[in-house]
Amino acid sequence: MRTKNSLIMADGAANQRFDVALTVGNHFSWFNTRLAAERTFLAWIRTSISLIGFGFTIVQFFQHLQTLEPAATRLRPGAPRDLGLALIASGLGCLVIATLQYRNGLRYLWSPQFRSIAGIDEKEHRSPALFASLVLMCIGIAALVSVFVKFP
Repeated sequence: MRTKNSLIMADGAANQRFDVALTVGNHFSWFNTRLAAERTFLAWIRTSISLIGFGFTIVQFFQHLQTLEPAATRLRPGAPRDLGLALIASGLGCLVIATLQYRNGLRYLWSPQFRSIAGIDEKEHRSPALFASLVLMCIGIAALVSVFVKFP
């Protein structure tokens, strides 16, 4: 059984976009694409964890180091805090953008034109990685607020 998918043009005419055939090869291609999206998203999560953790560590380390040094030898006391805030904010930004792209990619893969080759259910399946990214966003926001409020 073949399912035809078309793209409706602005003038109302249907333009043939691609042909989705119900074959085992197409199903596994869809599944491979789904897993590739998952792997890419997990890589972005790891990158965000590194940025947030490294930013928080820099702030903590240099704040402790500055308490040991005399005030006269410090060039710019707020530099570690600013760098830490920038790293934490960039980690959060990466995570938000990656989450949005991941959701859009899954929405496309679960669109009606691919439901026939998805072969699972009519209902879209949720990923634990999405939950992990939301938890990590909360942790990153807490770290950002903690650094911003605690250290002058």
